[in-house]
Amino acid sequence: MAQGSGQGTGGQGPGGANMSEMFGKMMEMQNRMSDMQEELAEKSVTAEAGGGMVKVTANGAQKITAIEIEPDAVDPDDKELLEDLVIAGVNKALEEASEMAQREMQSAAGSMLPPGMDLSNLGL
Repeated sequence: MAQGSGQGTGGQGPGGANMSEMFGKMMEMQNRMSDMQEELAEKSVTAEAGGGMVKVTANGAQKITAIEIEPDAVDPDDKELLEDLVIAGVNKALEEASEMAQREMQSAAGSMLPPGMDLSNLGL
């Protein structure tokens, strides 16, 4: 076999440069996504239930950060209504936070992803 055929040269042969470039892009994308997740933890959305009687705030990391309950929503004789309002508010806030996170992640990584790649399959 002739010397300098490009085989066994530590990835410098056919496709070696492309693999190295792809690995570099993957590392860059991973770093950008990690930074974005930190930024998402600082962003929040607020959802309302019961016409604003219950307000729930969630951050982009899918964590509930605040719940506000109007005094009129507290009826000792109908605690089930309050429980339902809290559940509805939490679910709505988490859904909105998830949508926000997905938009932000797609926007941040969009230039590095192949067209049509959906980050939601990765839990992002």
